[in-house]
Amino acid sequence: MAKNVAEIIVDALQKAGAKRIYGIPGDTINHFTNAVAKSDLRWVGVRHEEAGAFAAGGESYMTGELSVCAGTCGPGSLHFVNGMYENHRNGAPVLLIASDVARTESGFSFPQEVDQKKIYEQYAHFCEYISHPSQARRIVTKAAQAALTKKGVAVVIVNGDMFTETDDDAMDWEVYRPQSICRPTDAEMAKFAALVDAAGKVSVYAGIGAREAREDIIAFCEKVKAPMVHTTRAKEFLEPDNPYNVGMNGILGNRAGVEALEDADLVITLGCDFAYTQFYPEAKKIVQIDIDPTHLGRRSAIHLGLVGDAKTTMAALLPLVSAKSDESHLETHRRQWEKDLQSYADEGEEKDPTLIHPQFVANMLDDKAADDAIFVADGGTSMVWMLRHLKANGKRRFLNSLLHGTMASGMPQAMGAKLAFPDRQVIAMCGDGSLTMLMGDLLTLVQEDIALKLVVFHNNSFGFVEMEQRVEGMVDHYTTLHNPDFAKLAESCGLAGWHVENADALETAMDSWLRHEGPALLDVHVNQMELVMPPRIKASQVASTALFGVKAVLDGRTGEVVDLLRNNFLR
Repeated sequence: MAKNVAEIIVDALQKAGAKRIYGIPGDTINHFTNAVAKSDLRWVGVRHEEAGAFAAGGESYMTGELSVCAGTCGPGSLHFVNGMYENHRNGAPVLLIASDVARTESGFSFPQEVDQKKIYEQYAHFCEYISHPSQARRIVTKAAQAALTKKGVAVVIVNGDMFTETDDDAMDWEVYRPQSICRPTDAEMAKFAALVDAAGKVSVYAGIGAREAREDIIAFCEKVKAPMVHTTRAKEFLEPDNPYNVGMNGILGNRAGVEALEDADLVITLGCDFAYTQFYPEAKKIVQIDIDPTHLGRRSAIHLGLVGDAKTTMAALLPLVSAKSDESHLETHRRQWEKDLQSYADEGEEKDPTLIHPQFVANMLDDKAADDAIFVADGGTSMVWMLRHLKANGKRRFLNSLLHGTMASGMPQAMGAKLAFPDRQVIAMCGDGSLTMLMGDLLTLVQEDIALKLVVFHNNSFGFVEMEQRVEGMVDHYTTLHNPDFAKLAESCGLAGWHVENADALETAMDSWLRHEGPALLDVHVNQMELVMPPRIKASQVASTALFGVKAVLDGRTGEVVDLLRNNFLR
């Protein structure tokens, strides 16, 4: 029996493993939403399509499975753009059904008409129109296959009138998800092993592309006495129970992580595409292993570039290298790592009960959150406190906007994660600026009964931007925010809310907030004068901060200079 295109698409999505569709209903997708209502798919009605895209990405990032968004023509579909960029860069398999005006009006600048393909194809693995009813299952299935196997976004564009067309749907197209292995040639592996044997001090720099190779990396580090540094995105996969881990590299990293790469004779970058060239060691030999040949040498000059998956390549390397006995390089950076961890703990101590440093909040959250909690942070300072102060234990999950660096992703991504894992504790670490950008979707938490926990680092500013301006020696401009009492705002939306302004009250409020069964928000006023300190303080940074002090005094802001010194350098 013939089916309409809407019904075929819905069935194809279900067979591809999708469970939820995020969006806002509207004219050009009304027949599609009607088909969804008759299926086992759950429609999650958001208040802004961008939040829907983030939520779908949060779900897919945590599960590795397909999630779906659906948008109406023109404005509705365009609102997904930023979230879809985020999803694509995160490697989250998300499929967008982007509708368009009826074919009879296409090409005549009809109201809300948009050339969807020009917009979406630049950040998708697959982007095609359904041009005939007989293509519906084939196009959707291949889109899902591209999203799942290439890890990213796929887009199917459907004119509104196409949903009502019918087809006998005779061909049973399926999604294939093959698993393959890849490693360098024997000659390349021999050259790689010779470099390792010739190096006195070896360090490993592993990224999220090495997440399946954890045990192989540990075995290699044990054999050659190498410290392992990881990228921010690889924290949850490579940090837990790893005796060779010495932390992270980069501005958000720690001293041991930076110095372990600087001090090495040979650095092996493994599944790592860290973008900031200034944090790669200069004049050293770097061997880079990546599954994508176009990534080789694009961040730093390298001595040898190899194509392979991390796990297979490291497993093949291990028997080829000779064991090393000198542990001095490893032990030096292990000791510094212990000092770095202690400094994070010390930063979280609160000696002044009238003041709350964000590190104090993060340390307490780390202690009180569930062992298998899922944490999602907004961009900016919130993600710094997550990455530095929350411990990875092999059960916890972490998500930050580290590649796209967008605002407002934390709360909606956490919403998608909570829908995927309703029985796990999911916590969104929100900046006040980011939360207010998509604040309307607090209502989605209530309407869809999503028991998400939100903690707001409330500093009345775009904190990371303010810090950037001050470190550059400028007086900060346009970063101040006029905020509500977020606890009262949450309560007016139907969430439970707690408001904290001094350190002595935080523990009781946090306990109540975490115990609450429904969606809940903890609004914590934190120190506005907090600087994100890099792993190593350079004279130029101190000079720039001092220049800010001079300018601020001349601008009549002496009190802020005193607070900046008291809260960052004198405690």
